[in-house]
Amino acid sequence: MSIPQSGGGPIERHEQMVGYLSSGCKPKEDWRIGTEHEKFGYCKDSLKPLPYDGERSIRAVLEGLRDRHGWSEVREGGHLIGLEKDGANVSLEPGGALELSGAPLETIHQTCDEVNEHLTEVKGIADEIGVGFIGLGAAPIWTHEQMPLMPKGRYKLMNDYMQTVGTMGTAMMRRTCTVQVNLDFGSEADMVQKMRVALALQPVATALFANSPFFEGKVNDHKSWRSLIWRNLDDARTGMLPFVFDEGFGFEAWTDYVLDVPMYFVYRDGKYINALGQSFRDFLKGELPALPGETPTLSDWADHLTTVFPEARLKKFIEMRGADGGPWRRLCALPAFWVGLTYDQTALDAAWDLVKGWDAETREGLRVAASVDGLQAEVNGVNMHELARQTLDIAEAGLKARAKPGAGGLVPDETHFLNALKESVETGMVPSDELLERYNGDWNGDLTRIYGDFSY
Repeated sequence: MSIPQSGGGPIERHEQMVGYLSSGCKPKEDWRIGTEHEKFGYCKDSLKPLPYDGERSIRAVLEGLRDRHGWSEVREGGHLIGLEKDGANVSLEPGGALELSGAPLETIHQTCDEVNEHLTEVKGIADEIGVGFIGLGAAPIWTHEQMPLMPKGRYKLMNDYMQTVGTMGTAMMRRTCTVQVNLDFGSEADMVQKMRVALALQPVATALFANSPFFEGKVNDHKSWRSLIWRNLDDARTGMLPFVFDEGFGFEAWTDYVLDVPMYFVYRDGKYINALGQSFRDFLKGELPALPGETPTLSDWADHLTTVFPEARLKKFIEMRGADGGPWRRLCALPAFWVGLTYDQTALDAAWDLVKGWDAETREGLRVAASVDGLQAEVNGVNMHELARQTLDIAEAGLKARAKPGAGGLVPDETHFLNALKESVETGMVPSDELLERYNGDWNGDLTRIYGDFSY
């Protein structure tokens, strides 16, 4: 979940909100890669989720990272709720999952080094206090009541509101984890093409990274239960956004979309003020019930932009949001997949050619089918397995064209980070398929075996 934004003055004209988005445009040489991933923490003896406080707790892990590895504290209301260092931050998801929001880096070699260093640091501290961490799309056994709500004001407000819209909002908050990558754009036209490709091909990422076939101790008949949860969260702020494919889409259209999404909060003086269900358009007119007579700042607008959750999200960069959290090596595969598709123009054009003939029904159908069937999905003549093969070929060509070397020049490009995904295409099996095979095989239906066999 995003942290409070800062640095924006009063909004006096509609154009300022549009301009906030367009200010994200960067020349290609300044494009960066920001990788985020979440993982569930648990006590090794009880296999129960970590509480916030105690000897074996989220706070103990944060304190260990602070004291041993030089991270700086982020506090809210007296509680240690995150860490910062070198452009990266560690934060808490509502149910206690630990998230690394990586620094903006130039290559996937660098972002993978960052992921590896972080997980090594976390594992070193966790092992000493009897804690484990596991990368999955959804908590496989734990119930809602077992998951503690972290002490952040934003989460308390969201938790209350989620129970009034959709059916699975609180499950999303407490019992799902993802890996995502944040990418730049060079112009409005570049943003439009990338957003369309991102939304259309997000189901391929959902299928390839599907890693949540269990929920509350049972097989759930979905390869990505996390994706199902997001589909049943809140229709006002999720989905595949057909308007992005309309002629004339741009920063202005995104601004209008977000303005019509009901608010969650306003952040003032370190506190979250309840504005649940209220209108940002009313806020602009000084008529927000939560703050009568007050008008918003660009910081408020930046905060509000973080409260929409479509499959791809536009801020000053684009967030790819369709993948389940997962195994260590797939945390590097996700940025490789999207960088390959979008950071080389020839690859981006090829990706658009692949999807430009689809209608909204096909895109939404693929989103649902990917969640249920993974690579075995098929919608309106589109075969997910073949689509994934074609998409990976484009991504690989894009990474070859980037030609970003690693390991002191010994590795010529970033294509090897796709290997885990290429194996899935070759075998037809995604992580959920492997988990189900183990569950029905050597685990003999004992789902607790997942912790010992799949933790970091």
